[in-house]
Amino acid sequence: MAEIHVILIVIATVSATAAIASLITSRRMRKKVAYMLDALEDKELNFRFDESRFFGRRFNRTLNRLRGIFDKERHEIIEQEKYFGLMLDHVRTGIVVVEDNGRINYCNSTALAILGIATFGHIRQLRTVSQSLYEAFQTVTDGSHEERASYYNESGKVTISLTASNAKIGKSKVKVVAFNDISDEIAESEQESWSKLIRVLTHEIMNTVTPIASLSETLLKFDGVDGEIRNGLDTISQSSRSLIKFVDSYRNLTRVASPVKKAFFVRELAERVINLTKEQALMAGAVCTYTEKSEDILLYADEGQITQILINLVKNAIQAGARNVGISADINLSEQIIINVANDGRPISKESQEEIFVPFYTTKQEGTGIGLSLSRQIMRMHNGTLTLNRSDEKGTIFTLLFK
Repeated sequence: MAEIHVILIVIATVSATAAIASLITSRRMRKKVAYMLDALEDKELNFRFDESRFFGRRFNRTLNRLRGIFDKERHEIIEQEKYFGLMLDHVRTGIVVVEDNGRINYCNSTALAILGIATFGHIRQLRTVSQSLYEAFQTVTDGSHEERASYYNESGKVTISLTASNAKIGKSKVKVVAFNDISDEIAESEQESWSKLIRVLTHEIMNTVTPIASLSETLLKFDGVDGEIRNGLDTISQSSRSLIKFVDSYRNLTRVASPVKKAFFVRELAERVINLTKEQALMAGAVCTYTEKSEDILLYADEGQITQILINLVKNAIQAGARNVGISADINLSEQIIINVANDGRPISKESQEEIFVPFYTTKQEGTGIGLSLSRQIMRMHNGTLTLNRSDEKGTIFTLLFK
């Protein structure tokens, strides 16, 4: 009986010890699991459980394996994000992800290039670029019509179209704004419309006026035509010829020769323009200078056509009463060549600033309204732009951008 009693005591002791050990082990396991879950929830994976000890080694190995799986998944997600980021940087559409508080969650390189900013951290930065641009980003919403905004940068006037979509990143709501620079499309559409209109008008006017001019000149050759009749016929003939000459000048807008491009230094181009306008500048008491902000700027273009544009801009400045006309050239961060023609003459009125590139529009009493229109078309054929950068009491600046 005594032996049985001892055996029962031993069994009870072992069972109690095992229960206590199991309880302690279970508590440790729960602590480890809780610790791991807290770390994973905080996206913290810099932990590892000891696998060298005998007790709990298999359990620790299992937890470390789970940590490894999460770590691998995290690196794969990071690699995917890099891949999609690189892919978005190569699209021609600007993409910006805006959080509810205005903070920028993501912005591709195209967006920075279009907006003309180096970094984009908060939507309020757009106020420094343009108030209308800031408002467009604020008002564009998912399902709304396309928004448009215009602003000016070193390249001139830029017009963009914006659309938006709502999305969720984790628990946060965001707005994905996609936008494109449509300045070239608008300018090309306007130019095409004007070209069609001019072709129709010049055709109809020439068909009507040419016979009148020819007939009046023929009647002037007859004997006996004198007095008021001769004066009237002579007036008709001169007016018809002047109108034909005027209309013929507008035909240049619809038949600009294709550029014959070659490489030349902008410095030599500017010196040629200054020499060709020297006489007119001296008569008006004006001085024309050239400044090169980057050394030895080489331009690949039709030298004759670009010379024509610069001469027109310099002459316009002198006619506006400018005493100082400055031509400058530089290369921007996008490796684009920029030529500015600045003057201190009378500023162009705000009403005229949007119209000066429109055919037929002129601010001069004897102007034809063709010079700037033709110049802009030449630049477009060079895959470039001609814009009025500014015109106020501080000065007027026209910008030629070669893309």
